[in-house]
Amino acid sequence: MGCAYRPSVPRLAVAMTPARFADVCDAATRELLEERFDVTWAGEQLELVAGADVVLTSWGTPHLDATLCPPVVAHAAGSVKRLVDPVVFDRGVAVFSAAGRIAWSVGEYCLAAILTLARQLPRFDTAMRAGEWKPGYLRGHEIRGRSVGLLGASSTARALITLLKPFGCDIVVYDPFLDANRAAALGVRTASLDEALACPIVSVHVPNVPETVGIVSRKLIEALPDGAVFVNSSRGPAVVQEALLEHVLDGRIAAALDVYDVEPPTLAPGHLAAPNLLLTPHIAGDTTEGHLALTGYVLADVLAYLERGERGPSFVDPASWEIAA
Repeated sequence: MGCAYRPSVPRLAVAMTPARFADVCDAATRELLEERFDVTWAGEQLELVAGADVVLTSWGTPHLDATLCPPVVAHAAGSVKRLVDPVVFDRGVAVFSAAGRIAWSVGEYCLAAILTLARQLPRFDTAMRAGEWKPGYLRGHEIRGRSVGLLGASSTARALITLLKPFGCDIVVYDPFLDANRAAALGVRTASLDEALACPIVSVHVPNVPETVGIVSRKLIEALPDGAVFVNSSRGPAVVQEALLEHVLDGRIAAALDVYDVEPPTLAPGHLAAPNLLLTPHIAGDTTEGHLALTGYVLADVLAYLERGERGPSFVDPASWEIAA
């Protein structure tokens, strides 16, 4: 699908608050915006989007009715599923999302969590605050050459794969949509769900769709190897959280949770005090540099689409809607 028309000076409506715009757009991109587009600052007044060629959206932008959507939607945030309905594709609307840029931030979080838990840094921190020095009962592990199981081959998983390459890990991926050729191109192997969860390091990267709810079942959690490091930065409902926390509390495994079955979660005092449980409030994709890059990430592709009909990495493929995050 190419661009049906190429306006000489595209009209762009910014449909977000000034505070949000400052959060997701760096100074250089703001200059580009003013130079290359005829800009309307619509805020959350969606009636001002009428007549635009492009609408720039982000977190907090109200849902766009298909009848209001201009030919191009540029979402300086992640998932577009709450922003638009898939019927917009039938109307010829091109949608772009910065999810791919956010994925790098998530990948860095996952690597940091894996290293932190593998080296048992929270346990050492707790021991030292209690007055212990070099406790003999603690020793961390390297991740070099170890097996890593990934659930899902999403953009966040691919970012983590890239970040793990210097460690020479044996990476196996469970994803029904990942074939052997694509796996080989990523430098990984395909695996069954059981095989991926048998690894000493596991990271979850599945989309929030009915098929993934409870995919990490109690039975599979019980089969995790002793000493495993488990990271979930994708969707809370994918994991039977109660079962996972039981195995964390008895010290059998370590876990990093950035997402929960209910957010914000209600956690027992024991969970909050567990030194083998790393807790963060759904911020894996939230970094200063990452947020400031979001508008520039989608606008580069929007301009290429308007000028040459090209699809860039932020283009949302209608064929992938059902399995997208």
